Parts: sequence; C-alpha cells; structure tokens
Amino acid sequence: MTLEGKSVAILIAPRGTEEPEFSKPKQAVEDAGGKVTVISFEPGKARTVNSNLDEGGSYTIDKTFSEVKADDFDGLVVPGGTVGADKLRGSVEAIGFIRAFFDQKKPVAAICHAPWTLIEAGVLEGRTLTSYPTLKVDIENAGGAWTNEEVVVDNGLVTSRDPNDLPAFCAKLVEEIAEGVGAAPAAGN
Repeated sequence: MTLEGKSVAILIAPRGTEEPEFSKPKQAVEDAGGKVTVISFEPGKARTVNSNLDEGGSYTIDKTFSEVKADDFDGLVVPGGTVGADKLRGSVEAIGFIRAFFDQKKPVAAICHAPWTLIEAGVLEGRTLTSYPTLKVDIENAGGAWTNEEVVVDNGLVTSRDPNDLPAFCAKLVEEIAEGVGAAPAAGN
C-alpha cells in the first residue's frame, strides 16, 4: 500500500505525547511514501514521553495549529499519551483542526487516550471505536459504541487501544489514508 503523493498531519503535545504512538505511525506513513507534517502548539522542538513519565525522543515541529488547515492534508494521526491527549483536548485550535477532518470526510487515526480529543470535537455520535479501556464510559457518554478490539475502522476513523496494537493500527491507518476513505458523519447528523 503506497501513500505516494499523500500528505498526513500528525499531532504532538510537548512532554505528553506517547513516544511509540507518535514515532511508529509517523514511520509507517513515511515508509509508505507519504509526507508527514508534525503539528503542535508552538514552533521548535517537542519531546515525547514513555509511559507518561519517562523522557522520549525530541522531534521538530513543522507547523503550528495557526499555520495549517485540514484542507492541506489527506489524513490525520492523533497519538495518545494521557498528558498529551489532555493537552490537545484543552486547545480550541487543536480541536477545531481535528473536527475539520471529520467535516471534510478525511481519514483520522487515534490511539490510546487520543479519542479524548474526538469526544471534545463532538464527532463520535453513532460511531464504533476502541481506545484505552478507561475511556469506555467517556466514549459511550459521547454517543459512541466502545469495543475492546486491537483495531477498529469506522468510515475512515481508525482507533486502537494501546502501544501493543501499533502494528495493526499503523497498517490500517496507511490503508485508510491510501484509499481516501473519509470519516463521514454518522447517519442522521
């Protein structure tokens, strides 16, 4: 599966985004020939974390939320990390950017705690997804159906539970972005 000619946004929250949930999808998109743009709150570099506490890698931020729009990309990856997902869901700019991918019916991939951002964006009504298990009630309260599976695809929305699911998550996100299958709104919306 190739992503040649495709542009993918990946979000990073400094000292909060989980290292493997950022680096593995980024690598999968690049290995498939896609162009990755790392997006965050401020320019410069951002450090990831391992298991929410230990320092991870340092990555260059390509653009800030104020410099991009969903129109510029073919797909979006939202990595997890408890702190990172919480920082992202607290940002009006980040949530607006995420919501725009759903409005434009573009593929979105979210892993672990990243569905918190989807709850905040108000895009889960009528969708089936997975996440880190502690988000189950949050997802259900937001109108989504939670399932305990390695990877779930619902109209271009790809979700997984945790870093153990990364091989399946990365394969499906590349497939969905390659197909251009978008995150269409649920029936009746």
